[in-house]
Amino acid sequence: MMKEPEIEIIETLDENGNIVKFELYDIIEYNDKEYALLIPVDSEDEEEVIVMGLIDNDGEYEFRTIDDEQEFQEVSEFIESLED
Repeated sequence: MMKEPEIEIIETLDENGNIVKFELYDIIEYNDKEYALLIPVDSEDEEEVIVMGLIDNDGEYEFRTIDDEQEFQEVSEFIESLED
């Protein structure tokens, strides 16, 4: 019997201090940086994907928002090119 892949749930705080849960869909690397592709657990939109930067602090990952518009645009375009 084939084992189901384990779904990893990430909890983070939103700008209002509320806990938000995401499913970790994938981790990609772009320009020597890592980014997490996250799917909101409670979202009505099944195609919604959130992209966050990852910082490795001695094996503990910290998620960060991508505040730089140019960086976000480049990463988004890279992700779209992977889908083709």
